[in-house]
Amino acid sequence: MNYAEFLNSKAVTAPVSGFDITFDDINPALKEHQKIAVQWAVHGGRRALFESFGLGKTAQQLEFCRLILERDGGAALIVCPLGVKQEFTHDAVSLLGWERAPIYVRNMEEVRAAGDGILLTNYERVRDGDIEPRYFTACTLDEASVLRSFGSKTYQTFLDKFRGVKYKIVATATPDPNKYKELIHYAGFLEIMDTGQALTRFFQRDSQRANQLTLYPHKEEEFWLWLSTWAFCLSSPDDLGLDGTGYVLPKLDIRFHKLRTGTQSVSKTGQFSMFNDLAEGLTAAAREKRESIGVRIETMMKIIRSDPEAHFLLWHDLEDERRAIGAAMRTYAGPGEYAEIYGAQEIDVKEREVMDFAAGRTKYLATKKEISGQGCNFQRYCHRAIFLGIDYKFNDFIQAIHRIYRFLQPEPCVIDIIYTENEESIRKELMEKWQRHNEQAARMREIIRTYGIETAHLVEQMRRSIGVTRVEVKGERFTAVNADCVEETRRMETDSVGLIHTSIPFSNHYEYTPSYNDFGHNEDNDKFFEQMDYLTPELLRVLKPGRICAVHVKDRILYGNATGDGMPTVDPFSDMTVMHYMKHGFRYMGRIIVLTDVVRENNQTYRLGWSEVCKDGSKMGVGCPEYVLLFRKRPTDTSTAYADEPVEKTKDEYTRAQWQLDAHAFWRSSGDRLLTKDELLAADVGKMQKIYTKYSRDTVYSYEEHVALAKELDEAGRLPASFMVVAPASWSDEIWDDILRMRTLNMEQARKQVQMHVCPLQFDIVERIINRYSNPGDVVYDPFGGLMTVPMMAVKMGRYGIGCELNNQYFRDGVGYLKTAEDDILTPTMFDLLDETEGVANV
Repeated sequence: MNYAEFLNSKAVTAPVSGFDITFDDINPALKEHQKIAVQWAVHGGRRALFESFGLGKTAQQLEFCRLILERDGGAALIVCPLGVKQEFTHDAVSLLGWERAPIYVRNMEEVRAAGDGILLTNYERVRDGDIEPRYFTACTLDEASVLRSFGSKTYQTFLDKFRGVKYKIVATATPDPNKYKELIHYAGFLEIMDTGQALTRFFQRDSQRANQLTLYPHKEEEFWLWLSTWAFCLSSPDDLGLDGTGYVLPKLDIRFHKLRTGTQSVSKTGQFSMFNDLAEGLTAAAREKRESIGVRIETMMKIIRSDPEAHFLLWHDLEDERRAIGAAMRTYAGPGEYAEIYGAQEIDVKEREVMDFAAGRTKYLATKKEISGQGCNFQRYCHRAIFLGIDYKFNDFIQAIHRIYRFLQPEPCVIDIIYTENEESIRKELMEKWQRHNEQAARMREIIRTYGIETAHLVEQMRRSIGVTRVEVKGERFTAVNADCVEETRRMETDSVGLIHTSIPFSNHYEYTPSYNDFGHNEDNDKFFEQMDYLTPELLRVLKPGRICAVHVKDRILYGNATGDGMPTVDPFSDMTVMHYMKHGFRYMGRIIVLTDVVRENNQTYRLGWSEVCKDGSKMGVGCPEYVLLFRKRPTDTSTAYADEPVEKTKDEYTRAQWQLDAHAFWRSSGDRLLTKDELLAADVGKMQKIYTKYSRDTVYSYEEHVALAKELDEAGRLPASFMVVAPASWSDEIWDDILRMRTLNMEQARKQVQMHVCPLQFDIVERIINRYSNPGDVVYDPFGGLMTVPMMAVKMGRYGIGCELNNQYFRDGVGYLKTAEDDILTPTMFDLLDETEGVANV
């Protein structure tokens, strides 16, 4: 595989594990958009149906299972929420014309007794019972978002139980676009992509807080395109260019009823507040609901009395609310008109109450969103719903609304939402989530309208992010190139570089650009090093014989929620890097250890916490230092092993004191580094020039001062040649606070489309490497130039700097720094003129 083919292979799509069918194979009762969905799902084998309420996902799942069993035999299992069984029974017999409806099963004994065919069960039976999904040829999860209310532990249980099932479908009308991780979990369930891998590929971590993930702005388009390769996102048949007649949602009338309850919150110190702050949490919200039940029931009854002919859905959250609703409704409603559903009821009773209300036999139904908010179709006889209260659970809320607000609803829908003035913050957040939901749902629809459902078209669109237009900027002492470093290094002459110093991307930990050329855009370590396989041989070729390649790396933290270990572990990335460079012919010379701040690291990873180590010390590891790995190209003459062009120094310019500190494996760093454009623009105008030309000098540790101290000892005859008297200290707990990490390349560099490096290079590290391993006039090359710290320091130290960078904003900022560094060196000063004048006069 050549490099171009490797880059093309990065376009990730959902694997195809199904088979092809034609429309003639599909039940003629299905409408055209439903046939398209079934054909697409059967071809894919493991797919998601994200279709709006009323588009016929029930019939599609039934037909999917029938077609699979017709070809492969065996049994199929449809898992659905409580109260939805009758929908599958109705569609199988009345719509599809089957002689036998799917059989409902409670355990594996009933499964085996039922034999082959399509079977139904509830989520609770799979979660709590003995039903084995791997027994079935095909499985579908109806209203799959119900898993969210079961919690992450149950979701993980489902992932494991269904792993390996050949054909799988998840069907839901509202995969919450506000929660990207839910979409990722569906991909994991369908075995499209490992959840940890997907999170790394598309999401950026908050470097200040663990487990805070947001979608990379530059990856958003690719994320939705990738989603469309395995998820059928449909809001209406006209998204596919079909006739949308009959698929127009009714008018929606939302009516808010804000109540003043007169309740006040009291703090632990006895302080009263005018209004309760329910943003504090669920406990405060529940307390508010209990204290306001009376006035909310009164408002509910006024609404019901205002429309005595209407059927009403009465949504509540607390058992106390249910009892209060029942007391009021039994006095108002006629015999048999009111029913309620609650957790302690038998499943059969719940299903009977659902079917009676759906068929119009019951006029009023009180229930909870987590019980009846999924899958139930109440639009035939009911167009009004009352929410007796509100909470933060947007998905439950929108699902409950869509029990009546859906296609084929003949009446305008009226939704009455009762809440107290103390719950205003909850109402605002709920409406904000609704707005984001509509925006993201529109984005999902736009993808299918623009690109259709053909995977080839989607892949081609994703591949448009391959390649970069090469830009080169040259100075007298530097060359900066905006390009792919593999292609750029191939252009360089053999044996032309005196020192390679770089900080490589840390596998797939971060992505810096939307381009597939980005080394961070890889599935895992194996793929990352596969791309490095195209670069590293070129680095060896361009390096002069006997010279050094110094590679800055750090081991990576693997989070327990991604690995399934439940605890953070360490990926030995530095060791993998050593093996990679050795594989390509470099000789490993050792590693420099740059110690870091364990307190700051814990704030970023939550893996070294004091509280946790007190609970179980065995769970805790240690902090991860940074490393500079030293590799050498084999010299031509191995008898002395000197480089073909040795890096020579006199003992006057390179003292024993400096040698001892450089030769030690433990280094400290001031953390000083380049400023980003964002930081510069944020500074006071009066200070901007000073900041730009001199940078910030606040440091905890100074390498120069350390050398100066050792030099003074040497001059006084107190620096032994046989051992180090001023070695880096025996590191106690104090070491963890020694390194100033506030001033690194990360600081404010990412402004949406520019991402952070996990641990950038500092000035003093680069300076020491260049001083130790190169000669004045040498070419110093960094293939991952970033802000051009390495070539800039090379310019300052009398070398020629070359930097290659793929990210165009990093490149532009880096060129500015290079030009400034060169100008500082080349521009004559008054003292330069005085020296020249003095010299002429002396002559």
